[in-house]
Amino acid sequence: MGWITKLKREVRFLSALNRTLGRVKSIESSSTNLLCDDLEAAVDKWSSRQAMSFEGRTLTYGELDAMANRFAHWAQEHKIRRGETVAIFLPNRLEYLPIWFGLQKVGVASALINNQLIGPALAHCITISGAAHIIIDEETAEAFTTVKPLLSTPLNVWTLGLAQGGQRDLSQALKAVSALRPDRSARGDLTARDTALFIYTSGTTGLPKAARITHTRAQLYMRGFAGATGAVESDRIYVTLPLYHATGGLCGTGAALLNGGAVILRRKFSASAFWEDVAAERCTMFVYIGELCRYLANSPRDEAERSHVLRLAFGNGLRPDVWETLVTRFAVPNVLEFYGSTEGNVSMFNFDGKLGAIGRAPAYLRKSFNIRLVKFDVDAEVVVRGPDGFCVECAPGEVGECLGEIKGDARSSYTGYADKAASEKKILHDVFKAGDSYFATGDLMRQDADGYFYFVDRIGDTFRWKGENVSTGEVAAGLLTAQGVREANVYGVAVEGQEGRAGMAALVVSPEFDIKTLSDHVAAVLPAYAQPMFIRIQPELAATGTFKQRKVELVADGFDPARIRSALYFKSDKGYIKLTKAVHAKILAGGYRF
Repeated sequence: MGWITKLKREVRFLSALNRTLGRVKSIESSSTNLLCDDLEAAVDKWSSRQAMSFEGRTLTYGELDAMANRFAHWAQEHKIRRGETVAIFLPNRLEYLPIWFGLQKVGVASALINNQLIGPALAHCITISGAAHIIIDEETAEAFTTVKPLLSTPLNVWTLGLAQGGQRDLSQALKAVSALRPDRSARGDLTARDTALFIYTSGTTGLPKAARITHTRAQLYMRGFAGATGAVESDRIYVTLPLYHATGGLCGTGAALLNGGAVILRRKFSASAFWEDVAAERCTMFVYIGELCRYLANSPRDEAERSHVLRLAFGNGLRPDVWETLVTRFAVPNVLEFYGSTEGNVSMFNFDGKLGAIGRAPAYLRKSFNIRLVKFDVDAEVVVRGPDGFCVECAPGEVGECLGEIKGDARSSYTGYADKAASEKKILHDVFKAGDSYFATGDLMRQDADGYFYFVDRIGDTFRWKGENVSTGEVAAGLLTAQGVREANVYGVAVEGQEGRAGMAALVVSPEFDIKTLSDHVAAVLPAYAQPMFIRIQPELAATGTFKQRKVELVADGFDPARIRSALYFKSDKGYIKLTKAVHAKILAGGYRF
């Protein structure tokens, strides 16, 4: 790379970084300026501009505020007090953001519950929220009614557009309350360190945990992306991710609403309708999760896929192959990939579009970032400590766990979960010096000499086989370049008599898939220890509401054909063969060499 190219890259990086920091530098945990104050300031500045649209309905900023005010007065009328929580169990809809915006105006927090949950997981999320009131609608009513017997305490149930026995019609109640702003004294003694929202982790390996999102943290999300995206009044941001999650509900909406732009909201993602809708709505940006873009890449060509006016896609989890497709096939000019977690204190942006990188922290700005990579023992699943008892920092190119130093400023604070014990488990003490504390992200990464970070895998997803550490993410990336492989979920399974875990991949394939071709491809692109020993073909892969792949059920099934009805293959010395009950028995008896 020539010095002129490097200079241009640095200018682009520093310009975007300064723009982002400029939006968040005034955030203070001790401040009485809350997230709802930020939104009210936007309303006062752009009252008559369009703020949101959804299924043929639109709201101006002023109308959005009026709707939020009604929810605030409703809460006051029903004695929902400051510091209490209301659970929101709804799909994406126009009222979603105004509900929590309005509740914040009177000091009430909101628990944003995944509207796809059912059964014990749903009951768990409602219970740990501590809410005494819950808001549902016709889409979520049945799931809630089913779990009512599982709840430890009764709830006041409010419905939007639906009134049933034991439930109250919230739509009707809102008509009887004022649309004027409640007096600010209703939240006057709160500070930005108080809880604004509870947002749940995705539960890819177990029950979700409720991350406590303070006003400080929510402001960092919304203001940060208002700066990072460079959004302006004319921008129209397409949000098809669920609003119960931070990426769509705070990052996507914040980029629009804190800049006078518009949120073009959809109930859920549709790959077949995506490009036509984006073009028809004249959207200039969209917010993504990596798997959303993969679904687009795997979709048939669409006449509308290059007729849009998009200037930016922003989000996280974008794999390099899909990134290239987004830019080349779909003609999206710029991609802003970022890294962050709902509950963590580590965040970074890839401002200059380096393919595959999740962010950058150059050496000359080391003191400005709280991020460190430390060596990690995959077998023991603990950080490596040297003879002095402190962690060992990774050199460029080495894979390690990403940690975030917990300091006194708003950007590096860690508020954790509703469960204090779960929060403490994520903190490492005495990392580089006595008395320091770091948040453990649970993510393995590597950093290059220019400061770019690359995601490797989630801890627990990386497993040991034949004396080597196998990254499920890297194996999946190799499989996805094979003919006919549309989706891949890689994990490790125990094999009796073998050390470590053998690789297994659940695949979604297209008609041109051929197991012999896959066998040849795997041998060509993956080292021997990383080649999956077992292949499972499925019609679709289970995922969370934010498109994160679930592994726990797949691991539980193992490679037992008695539990798996779909096609199953085993990698013998002759390539992949069908894994029948007889083959399974021979494996367990030690009849095959691994």
